[in-house]
Amino acid sequence: MNWIKLLSHQRPGEQKLPVHDAIRSRFEQDFDRLVFSHPFRTLQDKTQVFPLPADDFVHTRLTHSLEAASVGRSLGKNAGLFLLEKYPELGLQGYSVHDFGAIVGAAALAHDVGNPPFGHSGEDGISSFFLTNEKGQFFKDKVSEKEWKDLTTFEGNAQGLRILSGRNSGLKVTYAVLGAFTKYPLSSSADKENGRKSQQKFGYYQSDHSLFSELALALALIKLGEEKWIRHPLAFLVEAADDICYRIIDFEDGCRLGLIAFEEFKHLLAAIIGDNFSDKKLNRFLSLNEKLGILRAMAISQLISQCSATFQDKEADMMSGDFDSDLISLIPSAELLDKIIELSTAQIYRSKSVGEKEVGGFEVIDYLIEAFATSAYFHYFDLSLPKQKSTLRLLPEEYKVLLNEQNSVYEMLQIIIDFVSGLTDSHAVRLYQTLKGFRLPV
Repeated sequence: MNWIKLLSHQRPGEQKLPVHDAIRSRFEQDFDRLVFSHPFRTLQDKTQVFPLPADDFVHTRLTHSLEAASVGRSLGKNAGLFLLEKYPELGLQGYSVHDFGAIVGAAALAHDVGNPPFGHSGEDGISSFFLTNEKGQFFKDKVSEKEWKDLTTFEGNAQGLRILSGRNSGLKVTYAVLGAFTKYPLSSSADKENGRKSQQKFGYYQSDHSLFSELALALALIKLGEEKWIRHPLAFLVEAADDICYRIIDFEDGCRLGLIAFEEFKHLLAAIIGDNFSDKKLNRFLSLNEKLGILRAMAISQLISQCSATFQDKEADMMSGDFDSDLISLIPSAELLDKIIELSTAQIYRSKSVGEKEVGGFEVIDYLIEAFATSAYFHYFDLSLPKQKSTLRLLPEEYKVLLNEQNSVYEMLQIIIDFVSGLTDSHAVRLYQTLKGFRLPV
């Protein structure tokens, strides 16, 4: 692979490569498009860890994404400094450290844009409808084997690619940002190789195979086999930005809500910060929020430096496809981060409050998929009844248009999934109550 192609600022569907603008690059335009987009805005009411949080300081998907973008921009700029020195031709082509920061920042900003309401329970709710719900099993013989694999393994990363590439959203970000966004450059049906971090999940649906093939060709990604490629090197930095933020900030939220003792939080983050930590200086701050904030900021700064150094060490192997691991597992603070994850899993992710709301979210999503998928099928492929017509009237107008233009059961089901996965937590609950008859207009 070569960096000139990996930094392509062409967009899907464009026939001609535009001139690179060094003043306001297309990568910066991508970032701005995302900030103002509807899919990104809905993240303000989507679960990060604590569904429907009452505390103003607890993170949602939106605040998490903004913080990941900030960390990603710093990681990208650090990488840019190194790459511009190693490959002088990049500077001759007009690229700067700001381009690397904008690409990684935009991809990190978008990394959760395909996630459904209620976090992982929402993903499981969509998949389990087709796997275990009798009405979901009804569709199995109406789609191909590969299409069924897509439906039974809903993946937020693949859903995000649909959104970012312009399908039903109008975003159409550049190939470089799409490449950096794609942590798992393979289809749901591709044969996976043990030990490759980039193949733990999948990154695109069968309906987007042509798009991803076009993307891989434009970026000159190395093909590993049928429907699978190696990662764009900047995807490792996007993954690191997400890893840093959710490990440290979920831990911070747990401390703020009383699930993690402050002394335990301080001890682990002080170990990451190292010699720059001062208990005396920390005690100058009176409020818990200020103390948590300064510890978090210093720890993240240290982790950015460590991940940047590891990226530089592994960049050549990334370019050849010989490196396929997460950066954060190789940095000096890796064991401390493992301890944070261990505590977070036991005391935050498995807490009673999180568990109760996850169960409720699972039920809501399963029922919404059932209601809209079965109504759409009978309306378009069988005999529509009054209740089914009424259910479909609850869809926004743009989804009705798309359903009228669909050509297969698989495409119809994907449109329904697009709609349900794009809902906020609150909207999903209100819609569930309406369909159940618990909430009627007055």
